[in-house]
Amino acid sequence: MTGPEPAAVPRPLAAVLDGRTPPGVLPWPADRPVAEALAAAREAGWTGAVLDLEGVADKAAFMDRCAGALRLPGWFGRNWDALADCLTDLSWCPADRGRLLALTGWQGYAAAVPEDWAVVESVLADAVGFWRDSGTGLAVVLARGRGRRQAP
Repeated sequence: MTGPEPAAVPRPLAAVLDGRTPPGVLPWPADRPVAEALAAAREAGWTGAVLDLEGVADKAAFMDRCAGALRLPGWFGRNWDALADCLTDLSWCPADRGRLLALTGWQGYAAAVPEDWAVVESVLADAVGFWRDSGTGLAVVLARGRGRRQAP
């Protein structure tokens, strides 16, 4: 006897992963573990990473978290331009079909430094746009619940 079928991936992400919709920045339901998004991405041939921002309250900590969680290359300069460069030159992060970046625990950072969060949103949107018409798109999911450290 097997357990219940896993719930289907939310429609916006499913449409991105199967190519019906261009990649974008997507909300992720608070009641669903982000591990489901990563598993769906892997199943679709995408690579995935989690950027957990729980406890991050300033730009320096944000950049440190990005460097470690995303395994950014050594040339990452820990500033907004360098982050944008890393996300538009993903030669350091090869992918067959696409890349999924899941942000968790971001609400505290967004509340602590809203000006910086606006820059993060802009950098992510620009990176998604940069890769949109390529064969290996970049999609970002913003998990709404409390950030839970979940393995990619």
